[in-house]
Amino acid sequence: MIKIKPRIIETDEGIQGDFNVTIYDKMQRHLRDKGWIETNRIIAFGINSGLALEIGPGPGYLGLEWLKKTTNTNLKCVEISSDMIKIAEKNAKGYNFIDRVEYKEGKAEVIPFSDNMFDAVFTNGSLHEWPDPMKAFNEIHRVLKRGGKFFISDLRRDMNPFMAFFLKINAKPKEIRPGLISSINAAYTKEEIVVILSKTPLKDAIVSKDMIGIEIKGIK
Repeated sequence: MIKIKPRIIETDEGIQGDFNVTIYDKMQRHLRDKGWIETNRIIAFGINSGLALEIGPGPGYLGLEWLKKTTNTNLKCVEISSDMIKIAEKNAKGYNFIDRVEYKEGKAEVIPFSDNMFDAVFTNGSLHEWPDPMKAFNEIHRVLKRGGKFFISDLRRDMNPFMAFFLKINAKPKEIRPGLISSINAAYTKEEIVVILSKTPLKDAIVSKDMIGIEIKGIK
């Protein structure tokens, strides 16, 4: 049985600084090129039309690939790091999607958009950085239209240590490896998320796990 260590909080300020955002951009681009980002799973859940919100887009590849693989869709994004927004806007220009996506500085706990505004909300890899997941889940419920879908995925802290080691040695560029380990140490377990969700309007969400992560999805 794997002994689960207590969470070690990573950051509540996102990734800042030219060096850090450049390294993270390289990692995310590598994952995109390998087909290892969550876009297809988001679409398979039925998030494939209308106006979506992405929380914590980082350099933007997840959402930009979503726009690429869907039609008549638009995306708004909330990102805590102004440095990361600059990278994301540059990448959006590269995709020629600058007219379909907007990046706004903000936090998951105080989403800077109106009630009942979005057809869907999705995010990957940002949950472990949220200082108050309960508030963030409440905000996701607030900005979703009735019938809107949400998809939240992240690493999980209780993954097998051998899997964590495998992820580390295969992470590129190698400068990102310490950050990967700190993200795993800050991640939640499925059981922890179920307890948090039970105190929010998203309490009926489906929470599942795989070898490395957790997935939270549902309909308002």
